[in-house]
Amino acid sequence: MTERPDEFSGDFTEDAFLGGQLRLRQPKSGHRAGHDAMLLAAATSAQPGDRVVDFGAGVGAAGLAVARRVAGIELVLVEIDPRLAELARENAASNGLPANIVVLDVASSAEDFAGAGLPPDSADAVLMNPPFNDPARHRSSPDKARQIAHVATDTTLECWIHAARRTLKSGGVLTLIWRADALGEILAALDRGFGSLGILPVHGDAAAPAIRVLVRAIKGGRAPAALYPGLMLNNAPSSASNREVQNILAGLEILPLAKL
Repeated sequence: MTERPDEFSGDFTEDAFLGGQLRLRQPKSGHRAGHDAMLLAAATSAQPGDRVVDFGAGVGAAGLAVARRVAGIELVLVEIDPRLAELARENAASNGLPANIVVLDVASSAEDFAGAGLPPDSADAVLMNPPFNDPARHRSSPDKARQIAHVATDTTLECWIHAARRTLKSGGVLTLIWRADALGEILAALDRGFGSLGILPVHGDAAAPAIRVLVRAIKGGRAPAALYPGLMLNNAPSSASNREVQNILAGLEILPLAKL
């Protein structure tokens, strides 16, 4: 029997995103949606009529944020945890955003993907925030679901990008957010089948190295890579870049990677 979300241990919160345009119910503990999901959504290029697939969707934050911005997309939320998938289904319904929820491991075979309605060459856009913590430097949670959501294996990134490459149509767009210190791994994993890369570093503050990197890649793309100015999350409140971040998180602006 599929475990219901109310069987999570602990309480739930209902949180506002995009300046209140999106409200999401999520567990109080464990993996929670935040800035990363909203930045990923703001970096995702989509047009009305596109089939947009969110890998590792959790409670649906990033994918639903894209659907709130771009009306008329066909949204598919892929999540391995049936409890989070059910919350994603409830969040889609409560926000009035149509979405197909698929309980599936992103590492599953092509046959499993096809059986879930995701055959090869069927998506216009894939977005993803794979588990990214380095197990050598991150103390794993005893909670198995939390560990799956946060800790990468040696093959996580390559496996997720392979699944995206298979699922996307030629010319389809992959957008991902991951650890900035693993940019080399990202570029290596994208080397086969993707091109026309756009890379946007995300800094906690201007004086520190980037903590995240947003990357856009086009299946079969041949244009030169583009490195965009870094996004500074914690600049002074009156600064222009801080206003930009606040507008992005409020759903009033998109990031340059979304502008193809």
